[in-house]
Amino acid sequence: MQISNNFFKKKSSICSFCLSNSIFYSTFVPFFMENNRYDKEDLQEALRVLREGGIIAYPTDTVWGIGCDATNAEAVKRIYALKRREDSKSMLVLLDSAAKLDYYVDVPEAAEMLLTTTSPHPSPEEREFDDGQEEKPLTIIYPNARHLAGNLVAEDGSIGIRISSEPFSKALCAQLRHPIVSTSANISGHPTARFFHEIEAEILDGVDYVCRFRRDDETPREPSSIIKVNTDNSFIIIRQ
Repeated sequence: MQISNNFFKKKSSICSFCLSNSIFYSTFVPFFMENNRYDKEDLQEALRVLREGGIIAYPTDTVWGIGCDATNAEAVKRIYALKRREDSKSMLVLLDSAAKLDYYVDVPEAAEMLLTTTSPHPSPEEREFDDGQEEKPLTIIYPNARHLAGNLVAEDGSIGIRISSEPFSKALCAQLRHPIVSTSANISGHPTARFFHEIEAEILDGVDYVCRFRRDDETPREPSSIIKVNTDNSFIIIRQ
């Protein structure tokens, strides 16, 4: 298949953006394996709740989030209600592997380029500690979402997906075998809960399970970069 010169220019533009702006890298934070061991009972209880259509508060690769099975429309509806958020504002989802993307969205070549350029480091289970530089999480908004709850998808049919490299949320996605909704654990318009102790009581009381993992962790984490990629390989930087 022939690819137009315009696409190669777009590829070059994406690469230049990644390098010159350094948006995919955060400052060095020691990341020892022992701090990323989660309790398997904690994981299994979270999975039980998700499988039964419940919602959870859980740590992600960015901030604390509220999550549910992304294919369950009733659970998604409960999250909108808890956050007091209009359901016309879509929420992003987490996946554990880029190999699963094709089932849920179209993946334009420009998105494949971004995924290749920003492939995550090995998981904490696979190394004792990192190499001194953490990649900033990347959320890509893909076109033509499918096999997801209808009230989760934007009006234009797009959905934001992030491939998680954080051990707990990655394991949740892998064992649930569905994407998991990931929206910040706060009432819409209120400050984002960067750490567990900042989550409002209304949120904690409104979910079906509060995960125990990383409750004491106060490592600074940045919000993800967000890029929307269209079917024609054009892209829009939503957030650096």
